[in-house]
Amino acid sequence: MSNEYQVLFFTHTGAIKFSKIMKKNNISCELMPVPRTLSSSCGVSACIHYNKQVEELISDQTEKIFQKIKGNYSLIYTAED
Repeated sequence: MSNEYQVLFFTHTGAIKFSKIMKKNNISCELMPVPRTLSSSCGVSACIHYNKQVEELISDQTEKIFQKIKGNYSLIYTAED
């Protein structure tokens, strides 16, 4: 069973590039609006199901990564300023 993550990006372009990389690597990825509970900005996020080290997916476009557990989000990565 894989874990569910919500990945937030600095730009829409970053989200699109991420989605293409995920699909190329056969990783389930769905682009969607950022859930209101995670950010008030009107951005694009990616919902992925992944069972390896999520840190492997971080790029310079990744702003934050949340793991979704039983309907609740837990922040597991945030980009340094």
